[in-house]
Amino acid sequence: MSTNGNAFVQVNGVSKWFGDLQVLDKVTLDVPEHNVVCLIGASGSGKSTLLRCLNMLEHVEEGEIVVDGQRLTHEKVDVNALRRKIGIVFQAYNLFPHMTVLQNVMLSPRKALGISRDEAEERARPLLRRIGLEAKANEYPDRLSGGQQQRVAIVRALAMQPKLMLLDEITSALDPQLVADVLELVRELADSGMTMILATHEMGFAREVADKVCFLDGGRICEEGPPQQIFSNPKEARTRQFLSRVLEAEKLQ
Repeated sequence: MSTNGNAFVQVNGVSKWFGDLQVLDKVTLDVPEHNVVCLIGASGSGKSTLLRCLNMLEHVEEGEIVVDGQRLTHEKVDVNALRRKIGIVFQAYNLFPHMTVLQNVMLSPRKALGISRDEAEERARPLLRRIGLEAKANEYPDRLSGGQQQRVAIVRALAMQPKLMLLDEITSALDPQLVADVLELVRELADSGMTMILATHEMGFAREVADKVCFLDGGRICEEGPPQQIFSNPKEARTRQFLSRVLEAEKLQ
């Protein structure tokens, strides 16, 4: 798998260890601008670690990562400047409980970008309106459902106007009836042209929104391709085994 110099995100031969445990093994990946890439695979396959490396939350021991023409792995990189371009949302909402919904969304633009309170609010309110939660602007997070909190976490990242969104299993902590609302927001972002890389266990959703699906196993991308090819005609035995287990588990639910 060779990297494309014109890709918006380029991951070239990236390896990562935690002590003696290698969690990423020479991962190479291209993501063109405005594309959606879904990472699938069992827990422990390296999906979350790869996302954290893309936002410099984890140090890369080997290889190179380039986002929007800037090399993240350069020793003199301005990490904070790069993170302003890259939004990341985790399965835990991580909203500040002592702040209202509006204050949560306004915080990063005010602190990281230095914009005024009024300008931050002008950004935040349309985003809350977009997800149907403007009426909850002055509520505290514990007054919201899990699905509502996760949507607020996503628009909090969007308030920074990032060029790239990283989403890490954002529906895994939600009750099934709350998943649809969160996925609908992600679907809207995909339709709007947002460049996204998401780790997900929602196979139907990945098939629908992804431009490319990557199956990770043992810290490697074992297979990648269009959703139709990965889900309907996977080439690798490990991909077929994983998908058959997932589909069987879905039947039992």
